[in-house]
Amino acid sequence: MDDDSRIETRAIHAGQEPDPETGALMTPIHANSTYEQDRPGEHRGYEYSRTGNPTRTDLENNLASLERGEYGRAFSSGMGSINTVCNLLSAGDHVVCADDVYGGTRRLFDQVYEEYDLSFTYVDMTDLDAVSDAIRPETELVWLETPTNPLMKVIDIAALADLSHDADALCAVDNTFATPYLQRPLELGADLVSHSLTKYLGGHSDVVGGALITDDADLDERIGFYQNAVGATPGPHECFLVLRGTKTLPVRMDRHCENARELAAWLDDHPRVSRVYYPGLESHPGHEIAAEQMDDFGGMLSFELDASLEEASDVVSDTEIFTLAESLGGVESLIEQPAPMTHASIPKEEREKAGLTDGLIRVSVGIEHVDDLKADLEQAIDGALA
Repeated sequence: MDDDSRIETRAIHAGQEPDPETGALMTPIHANSTYEQDRPGEHRGYEYSRTGNPTRTDLENNLASLERGEYGRAFSSGMGSINTVCNLLSAGDHVVCADDVYGGTRRLFDQVYEEYDLSFTYVDMTDLDAVSDAIRPETELVWLETPTNPLMKVIDIAALADLSHDADALCAVDNTFATPYLQRPLELGADLVSHSLTKYLGGHSDVVGGALITDDADLDERIGFYQNAVGATPGPHECFLVLRGTKTLPVRMDRHCENARELAAWLDDHPRVSRVYYPGLESHPGHEIAAEQMDDFGGMLSFELDASLEEASDVVSDTEIFTLAESLGGVESLIEQPAPMTHASIPKEEREKAGLTDGLIRVSVGIEHVDDLKADLEQAIDGALA
């Protein structure tokens, strides 16, 4: 397939060809743990499925194409991919990280890798001076999400990549919220892109997976070593499900974005909502940067109620169309309260300092009719805060 094909075409065809023996259109699920060798050490491309599997190869090639990267590696979860990035570091190394990242990422950094003598500094990465001040001679990695989770901060990827490279550090971007349909960090100078395949790329809340994509052959070789050595690799069925999901990524994301834009504007005018976090709103402080580096503004938003922890919990518990659940990016709308759920592992004082209040609610806007979504939030808010 032509590498210049547009993403809608590459999502369906990149990395995938009809099976040469049977003509099967869909990538086969190669349910093998091991492979025949012609002579000891002489195999036909595969020897053991932790090291490589044909279904996984198709997925990795598809993901690399979507991100406009040369190399892709798939993992058994998004945390498996982030852990592999940490495997690239050594004792004594320092990481600069956005202060508003997925709680599981911060848990891995603080509660696992600090025990291995890595150090982490968390800063507001919308403030480039703060990032520059946080970088040390031993800084080896700058880690960011954009939009961030859950406050939807927009970080200038190109500027962060420049700061990282000036310090001889890697710049890694978790692109889960935006997806490669809306944002491609490698084109903006990042060295490495991470994804939770569980979210939009899978798209149907039925698979868990992760990925790392890069243009750097040496970096990919190191990632491949840890992928095989540690073994956090997905099975062929999981790879097949994600490949099924990427085929419809563009059409799903168009609807996610359309619904989120309308829902954000409605919430922004709601009398019981004190603040809406969505980069598609012109009032959002990162709106201009988002318009430059994203093709649309995504399907994730958060909003803040002037409410106690218990009152906000009542709101998220009383919806009928929105499902109270962690995760995001499926076709169905999900709602959650970060303080007691996805960010519960962060100490309350640190959480509130970062702006994660008790009244903050995060929404993954699905592809249902937006008027039904508005009505559902209206009845839940009115019922809990009447």
